[in-house]
Amino acid sequence: MTTPLSPASESLIATGRRCYVPNYQPREVILERGQGSRIWDADGNEYIDLGCGISVNSLGHQHPALVAALREQSGKLWHTSNIYFNEPAVRLAETLVDSTFAQRVYFCNSGAEANEAAIKLARKFASARGVPAEKRTILTFTGSFHGRTMATVTATAQPKYHSGFEPLPPGFRYCPFNDLDALDEHLTSDTCAVLVEPIQGEGGVMPAADGFLAELRRRCDALGALLILDEIQCGMGRTGKLFAYEWEKHLVPDIVTMAKALGGGLPLGATLVGEKAADTMQFGSHGSTFGGNPVMCAVARAAFHEINDSGLLDDVIRQGNTLQARLERTATEIGVIERVRGRGLMLGATLLPNWRGKAGDIVERCRHHGVLILQAGPDVLRFLPPLNINDQDLQHGLDRVEQALRELM
Repeated sequence: MTTPLSPASESLIATGRRCYVPNYQPREVILERGQGSRIWDADGNEYIDLGCGISVNSLGHQHPALVAALREQSGKLWHTSNIYFNEPAVRLAETLVDSTFAQRVYFCNSGAEANEAAIKLARKFASARGVPAEKRTILTFTGSFHGRTMATVTATAQPKYHSGFEPLPPGFRYCPFNDLDALDEHLTSDTCAVLVEPIQGEGGVMPAADGFLAELRRRCDALGALLILDEIQCGMGRTGKLFAYEWEKHLVPDIVTMAKALGGGLPLGATLVGEKAADTMQFGSHGSTFGGNPVMCAVARAAFHEINDSGLLDDVIRQGNTLQARLERTATEIGVIERVRGRGLMLGATLLPNWRGKAGDIVERCRHHGVLILQAGPDVLRFLPPLNINDQDLQHGLDRVEQALRELM
């Protein structure tokens, strides 16, 4: 069990509560340093990190290759603006193009910005083809999460994120996720693009059903619409392939958005664009002051090379199987958990009916037992361990989860 807060930590937390805009509810802890899959707070308590900062620190904390890239580039050049080229951004763009379906890459600061760029690109693509504004609708899916800007929060088909921010921008339509029959009504001739997560993260770790993405591809081709895949949380090796959509054979998207793990812990997003729409955004049509920052891109390139390795990706599948089996055993032996879904090291444990609404309380109880996990809504525990977590840390982390659950019984 963790020790109580020290007066210094209590004071710092009080200052944070006084000075922050109160849009977050941080846990009562000051995290101070990390190493590998473990993290320590300011009072010396150790935690096993099975949340990775919401899939950001996917190589754990202080990974040597990332630290080396950061140190080298930070001693050279921090910022240039997009008025000039810089080598780390060019090399990262080259790596992404050479390793994926993409022909061109746009860099920004976050997943929301990557999705914002994809939305603008889709509308611009339709405009260039003479499609009138009223037929540039973008289709998204119930349970989705695409960001917090006005466009991306509107694309997010969850009313709780919309409340109080009306009027929302027009031009979006929502369809039930994984419902092929509903596509007949919602994916129509006025659709210019479909935006979808191969595995919904904030929506409860809900994977696309087998064949669903392929059917979206087929219908987009028939309509001349673009298929945009939001891989911000489920991409960068999280499922055991570089992108989660690669589990759907022969699928090629038009646009993929990335962020979170791309920067290895630093803020970086990217919009990857395939051949069809590669030249849509011409000079002056979009931009980002910090996009393509040399420090961020140097670290991201190191992270990409570490993650896009067949040995690591195979191990993600192995560890994902271990994690799923252990959670299913916990469900049988202890209860609390109803079932486990997801893929690789992106798993959600849905709670039994009498525990629904209590995911946040369980996450906090786990923290007091020295393990950091996440929730995906009030009814799902979310597990996003480092992709390179070792067997011992994974087992010890799950031991602590079990201890927390047993204490609740």
